[in-house]
Amino acid sequence: QVHLVESGGGLLQAGDSLTLSCVAVSGRVFDSFASYAMGWFRQVPGKDHEFVARISWNGGNTDYADSVKGRFTISRNNAKKSVYLQMDSLKPEDTAVYYCAPVWEQPNGPSNLYDYWGQGTQVTVSS
Repeated sequence: QVHLVESGGGLLQAGDSLTLSCVAVSGRVFDSFASYAMGWFRQVPGKDHEFVARISWNGGNTDYADSVKGRFTISRNNAKKSVYLQMDSLKPEDTAVYYCAPVWEQPNGPSNLYDYWGQGTQVTVSS
């Protein structure tokens, strides 16, 4: 079982900044949080989850989708079993529900290791 809770979303204007948080509260990711690469994904209605950013187990390596590179920063605190997404220079096209998940590499790119999604947190950016 995987239980991750995302928070921090909101309604913003283009150019604003926001930080999302995700904490593991129970289950296998909670038990071994520091051993997992973690990532953020986002989803808009009618589309699949889209990879946004990932961070290695120790925070030493990060990777971003081209659409957010230079604007978003992923970080983690293993002691708090948490991962964060600092989002700067937000654009209307960043509007989505944002999810965190343990990540692994698949042929089509970074994917949710357990294919389980939490409730996510809504980010809405107006122009």
